[in-house]
Amino acid sequence: MADMDMTEAERDQFLADVRVGILAIEHAGHGPLALPIWYQWEDGQVLIGMDGTSLKARLLRAAGRATLTVQTESAPYKYVSVEGPVVVASESRDNLAMASRYLGPELGKWYADNNPSTADTVLVRLTPEKWRTCDFGKGM
Repeated sequence: MADMDMTEAERDQFLADVRVGILAIEHAGHGPLALPIWYQWEDGQVLIGMDGTSLKARLLRAAGRATLTVQTESAPYKYVSVEGPVVVASESRDNLAMASRYLGPELGKWYADNNPSTADTVLVRLTPEKWRTCDFGKGM
């Protein structure tokens, strides 16, 4: 079977493209909490904004680690999964850039105007330690 792992440049480009990720967080006494999120890939870190009082923020603080998986939805299938420590910081960013990334300029502005950052907004930084990647197109 052909080597279907992505190169570092391929995985960086894949994460930089606009895709919804699935964030998985340990949830003691339950299965992991796994949910779709918007993210940004910047300087080797995954950045995620969220309400600091949310369940996902509380679980991230408790676990100190998370996994993000990003995939394509059509063939040839590709995915990148990163796992590593997280820092949940009280810094917030203007959510216009993230909303525009996922929704486009017009709808992104509407979303940002109607969902402003608050004092409870946090920025999560996930630093990848473990990588799992696959580009099934390389095996064809």
